[in-house]
Amino acid sequence: MNELKKYVFLNLKKYVFLDDVRNINMDAVPDYWKDRTIVVRTAEEAIKMIEDEMVDYISFDHDLGTTLTGYDVAKVIEQRAYRGFKPPYYAIHSANPVGKRNINAAMQTANRLFRKFVNRNVDQ
Repeated sequence: MNELKKYVFLNLKKYVFLDDVRNINMDAVPDYWKDRTIVVRTAEEAIKMIEDEMVDYISFDHDLGTTLTGYDVAKVIEQRAYRGFKPPYYAIHSANPVGKRNINAAMQTANRLFRKFVNRNVDQ
């Protein structure tokens, strides 16, 4: 692992695994993340953590067994990125192909919006 990547991963606040059913395989989580890894079961809980800026990495499921989905969480991140909120690093572990595409599109847009926000403020 290169030094920058190692620095980023060592300084994460929280690694959120968003899923209503599955648990994360903690054996697959690097030691330096274990104490900062949390399984979140609802979109509402994930959104609250995002609004409190407690998430540096999120792994998305789409279908969460309630009205709100992983895509709704991604849309909140996208909206906040427009206002300068740095989107978390992300992965998508959902089996829903359409949901996976939607989450990925929202997160890519969030990253673009954040870069535009930063560039806009650097130029001022």
